[in-house]
Amino acid sequence: MTKATRTDKPSPEQHAADSHDLIRVHGARVNNLKDVSVELPKRRLTVFTGVSGSGKSSLVFGTIAAESQRMINETYSAFVQGFMPTLARPDVDVLDGLTTAIIVDQERMGANARSTVGTATDANAMLRILFSRLGKPHIGSPQAFSFNVASISGAGAVTIEKGGTTTKEKRSFSITGGMCPRCEGMGRVSDFDLSAMYDDSKSLNEGALTMPGYSMEGWFGRIFSGSGFFDMDKPIRKYNKRELHDLLYKEPTKIKVEGINLTYEGLIPKIQKSILSKDVEALQPHVRAFVERVITFGTCPDCGGTRLSEAARSSKIGKINIADACAMQISDLADWVRGLDEPSVAPLLEKLRHTLDSFVEIGLGYLSLDRPAGTLSGGEAQRTKMIRHLGSSLTDVTYVFDEPTIGLHPHDIQRMNGLLLRLRDKGNTVLVVEHKPEAIAIADHVVDLGPGAGTGGGTVCFEGTVDELRASDTLTGRHLDDRATLKEKVRTATGSLQIRGANANNLRDVDVDVPLGVLTVITGVAGSGKSSLVHGSIPDDAGVVSIDQGAIRGSRRSNPATYTGLLEPIRKAFAKANGVKPALFSANSEGACPTCNGAGVIYTDLAMMAGVATVCEECEGKRFMASVLEYHLGGRDISQVLAMSVTDAEQFFSAGDAKTPAAHAILARLVDVGLGYLSLGQPLTTLSGGERQRLKLATHMSEKGGVYVLDEPTTGLHLADVEHLLALLDRLVDSGKSVIVIEHHQAVMAHADWIIDLGPGAGHDGGLIVFEGTPADLVAARSTLTGQHLATYVNS
Repeated sequence: MTKATRTDKPSPEQHAADSHDLIRVHGARVNNLKDVSVELPKRRLTVFTGVSGSGKSSLVFGTIAAESQRMINETYSAFVQGFMPTLARPDVDVLDGLTTAIIVDQERMGANARSTVGTATDANAMLRILFSRLGKPHIGSPQAFSFNVASISGAGAVTIEKGGTTTKEKRSFSITGGMCPRCEGMGRVSDFDLSAMYDDSKSLNEGALTMPGYSMEGWFGRIFSGSGFFDMDKPIRKYNKRELHDLLYKEPTKIKVEGINLTYEGLIPKIQKSILSKDVEALQPHVRAFVERVITFGTCPDCGGTRLSEAARSSKIGKINIADACAMQISDLADWVRGLDEPSVAPLLEKLRHTLDSFVEIGLGYLSLDRPAGTLSGGEAQRTKMIRHLGSSLTDVTYVFDEPTIGLHPHDIQRMNGLLLRLRDKGNTVLVVEHKPEAIAIADHVVDLGPGAGTGGGTVCFEGTVDELRASDTLTGRHLDDRATLKEKVRTATGSLQIRGANANNLRDVDVDVPLGVLTVITGVAGSGKSSLVHGSIPDDAGVVSIDQGAIRGSRRSNPATYTGLLEPIRKAFAKANGVKPALFSANSEGACPTCNGAGVIYTDLAMMAGVATVCEECEGKRFMASVLEYHLGGRDISQVLAMSVTDAEQFFSAGDAKTPAAHAILARLVDVGLGYLSLGQPLTTLSGGERQRLKLATHMSEKGGVYVLDEPTTGLHLADVEHLLALLDRLVDSGKSVIVIEHHQAVMAHADWIIDLGPGAGHDGGLIVFEGTPADLVAARSTLTGQHLATYVNS
């Protein structure tokens, strides 16, 4: 009997408390899980494998980790729980033997423009305290070094009641912050192209404003006309100085319109607060297009992009100020901190050294603390979250990792494996969702889910050791020792994309010709400059379609049909066949069931307890009004179409009465990327990371462009799915496209026609082209880290 299946009966010598060495899951039905039951050994490293969408995350994150977090939350008072996220109990019969779960997932850090690597990891907070104690000259408390705290002061009279008498006293206050007053701590300033904001030959009533959302027919029109600050019927070019200033720059002013108290604010401060305070990449596409058209960003001339005031930059330890420290590569900053010897702040220095050394140990020593958090890749963000857990003295904790090898070069995976084993050896339970054979190899226990994805998965195909998995007949077992072979014949380039003098981030004046008409793979260790070369240096006019690692945003109302634009031609086809409006066939518009507002379920909020979702009795979860379901296309109503799988829908819309070429083209692309098993109406929130990545790929394949740039497309893909991806890339190239892939997976490298390897190291040790040529030449030379690992991979 394996360790994972032994019973909990204590032996005569064993203490009863030592018998609880299993995490038991019985009857798990979260998402696509089909009454899954597993018993996982505690204080061991368990890896969960299976194709993308087989139910790994549903079991590990949606069931085990979710229940652990929910039970910990329940130990707090109802008052405290009211401020915490409410978590529903997972759909599972028995969950036994749980310990506190610490989740380290793939979610990228928030794209808040004020968040940096330093602020996200508390390293900045420690540096601020250090400079407030040791900096010369002394300028104030730690907040005097914070670019998120403005300097403010004020004075006035306060009324105080003492002993039954009321007295007035004069009070004043002053806060010294480190925020640069010019750019307000953003490090960049913006200039507005006024001609792109409005047509000055028109009046406001004639629609002079060209900004998204500023229609004179809604509230903006009522506020503008009711303010009385300018003539709504006069062309803007005829405004006097005061009128133009009020339109563009006026600070928030209370006004009364039709008896309602409102606030009028000039266009530019309004845009700065509502749009520019957010990360540009997080904006909706039409708003982002407006920002790119109207606003030019430049480095703040007062602070030089450091975000800090002159006073904060004047205080130094030795010859280094806090802006210099944050701009250093973290590995260099760790050396500088190690050289400080000041007994008065010894505990602080020790903690700061440990945090910075953890960055280096985890392979992020090439970052700097002033790097915006939103620019980190999924793998970098995940490893940044790991830092606070390294060196922790907690034991008997369950650490849950979601593909910790994402974004890691084979050279770095060995280091990550060492960290996972260290966490285990301290007496912790480590649960890892993973696809890479190098990471699966270190597991004490393996759980393989499948056999397929979506409705074809959700069952446990195998439990046991890695050697037993290798000998099993499961999909993972068969592919575990797969090794791609080098191409016998590579394609010949039809041209080249010239990059000259590339110096974005850590690149050092790189000149390179990227071949066109072939499959080009950009490789190198994490932080060597791959993304900087491809995303930061390829000319905008090269006709590039870029598919990055950015997360798909979507609510439970979003599904593959809405995300890909598939629903639009389907609605039009239904409308044309039945002679009614297309809006009737949208559950988010006129066709929505009035009882549940098109959600299909009714949510009951129970304050600090988990809300309850019940299927709508009116529409029975179909989301549409009964009258809408009477309209048919090809013998099916709209709810039946949304319940179809992509494969079935592709056949349905390819011929007969339901033939819709526009819908069929989108469905064919979804089948191409291996998502034929998804149902059209499946909420995006239930899709796995790999499924979302491929959904994005299918959507971008329709874009016009001769060059496709893919950033780690193997993220979240099972070993068997990588073969399908390579076949898809081949089809793209054979159709006349040029494909450039940033990738660490050796199977993709071996399949390339041309490899560009960056390095030799990360950060300031990288930024150079260390190899250009065919995969065979790279293996033969073995002159780089990539070459050595690829040679081992193809020859093993």
